[in-house]
Amino acid sequence: KYAENMYYFSELALTLNAPESGTAPTDSRRRPDQRLMENGRWDEANAEKQRLEEKQRLSRKRREAEAARATEDGTPCDPYKPLWFERKKDPVTQELAHVYKGGYWESKEKQDWSLCPDIF
Repeated sequence: KYAENMYYFSELALTLNAPESGTAPTDSRRRPDQRLMENGRWDEANAEKQRLEEKQRLSRKRREAEAARATEDGTPCDPYKPLWFERKKDPVTQELAHVYKGGYWESKEKQDWSLCPDIF
């Protein structure tokens, strides 16, 4: 019903981005630009998307600068690593894949998101 007003998405598709309480602050459903867009606030959504992209660029530049300094100093520097996943070689395909390494569900149960970076 009223599918034409919802871009002809199925009910499932419309609910995939529905907010859920207790999720990590890095959960993509918390993206402020998406929320603004979904509420029809297009200009604000675009401005927020620009702000988020600039924040991501600055974060990447900081990591690259730290890696460059570490290389010059000869000190070890850990490259960016995902919080809940690690890259491993798939035993069947021999390709690198991101495999869940644990921790998310425990953090969610405790509502302890102290390890999550501020990405929004």
